[in-house]
Amino acid sequence: MVAPRTALPVLALVALLAAGCVNPAEQPGGGGAGATPSGGASRIGFFGFAKANSFSAATFAGVEEYARANGATAEFLDPNFDAQAQVQQLQDAVTAKRFDVFVVQANDGAAVVPAIQSAVRAGITVVVQFTPVGTRYDTAEPQVDGTITLIDVPTLNGEGLGRLAIQACQSRKLNPCEVAYLEGLKALPLDNARTQAAVSVLEAAQGVRVKARAEGGYTQESGRKAMQDILQKDPGIDVVIGSSQAVLGAEAVAGGKDILYVANGASRQTVEAVREGRWFGAYYLPVKTLGARAAELGLAKARGGSVPATNVMTDVAPGTSMGTKDALAQVSGEYDE
Repeated sequence: MVAPRTALPVLALVALLAAGCVNPAEQPGGGGAGATPSGGASRIGFFGFAKANSFSAATFAGVEEYARANGATAEFLDPNFDAQAQVQQLQDAVTAKRFDVFVVQANDGAAVVPAIQSAVRAGITVVVQFTPVGTRYDTAEPQVDGTITLIDVPTLNGEGLGRLAIQACQSRKLNPCEVAYLEGLKALPLDNARTQAAVSVLEAAQGVRVKARAEGGYTQESGRKAMQDILQKDPGIDVVIGSSQAVLGAEAVAGGKDILYVANGASRQTVEAVREGRWFGAYYLPVKTLGARAAELGLAKARGGSVPATNVMTDVAPGTSMGTKDALAQVSGEYDE
């Protein structure tokens, strides 16, 4: 979330490369199978969650940097977390033929399907980035024919957060271990799929109790409010899961309480908190690098190259997504909250 990440569709998500964790052949511009052929100016339209979202802004920084280095331009079209506004932006861009490539972070993956289909029919290269386009949240495969995906599978993300929380409980041999889950946005199908996946993993673990659930959202303010409500009812919470922004807010409210935090995010502040031991772990993605990779895939296809249709974000920096202190020892994060 993530998205990422002020936030996922109302999201939140996500050094250019994560400290040597990426195969050079897979790096943007690194000469791998997806390397962009030279020549041919191209225009990239980046349909992100919102310009105010740190995750989206970092993704766009990667898109723009790669585009500039490869003779292309990039523009951020800002729906400000509004799913219908984003649909209209996509439709208008198809009609106006403004771009050769779309990189799309869908606020509502189902709502944008008709507009994405129109773009493909119009000959526009579409890269589905971070969030799926379609109604399935358990696969990285394209759900609209002709698109390219670069996806963080929401259900796998949720399962990863659940496993990190269980590890946090086990690190202190807590039994029972009381967990609070700060959900993203309950109005978003993607967030609901992630939440259900995380809660299912937690409820299956021996000695772990999901004691509280609240909408934590993707800002520090929403995290503070959710944490205040939780602590009034359940002051004995041991572990808190939420977006990195929400966790920052929750930590401020909790003060000196000895709570283990698990964040869904990849900012420099998040990585620093884990490496310092303030937070137990974080689900990490190299966000700016992934923006550059999306631009690479889109430009390569638009310029006649061959690229894989299905791409999974966690493959870009293997071994870091389950970001405990050891896993993030050589990672710095690629954006600021």
